[in-house]
Amino acid sequence: MNPLSEREIRAAFVNCTKGAAKRLAVPRDLADQPWDDLDYLGWRDPQSPGRAYLVAVLDGRPRGLALRAGSAASGARSGMCSMCLTTHPGGVSLMVAPKAGKAGQQGNSVGAYICGDLACSLYVRGKKAAGPGARLHESLTLEEKIARTMTNVAAFVDKVTA
Repeated sequence: MNPLSEREIRAAFVNCTKGAAKRLAVPRDLADQPWDDLDYLGWRDPQSPGRAYLVAVLDGRPRGLALRAGSAASGARSGMCSMCLTTHPGGVSLMVAPKAGKAGQQGNSVGAYICGDLACSLYVRGKKAAGPGARLHESLTLEEKIARTMTNVAAFVDKVTA
């Protein structure tokens, strides 16, 4: 992923008002992000852990989602991220995105279980470990795993904007 500026990130949001996008907490360490290893930029608001954000470049343009993040599943049960298919003991959260446009204004939303730290790209590449058995052995190449993750992210964004 190519680095994005704060302005590009704020302009990318499709499911919140321009005012809300202007007020949201963008990571202060944008220059330090591992851009070469990211398929999308995801983060949680440090001041409000129930807020999360995801920005992916789809069809050549950044698309951002404001998310409501539930707490991580209890440590007694493992959950699988629907984006990168990493299994986490207690590290998958239900992320709910208000739909874009009139449907979102009427209270409609879309949810998915996603890595609680939104670090799917790093788990897929083996740059971050979720624990023993978190990544099942697959015969797919790294490029195929990355493509699958981005297909899942794009499908989620499409559901929000439909």
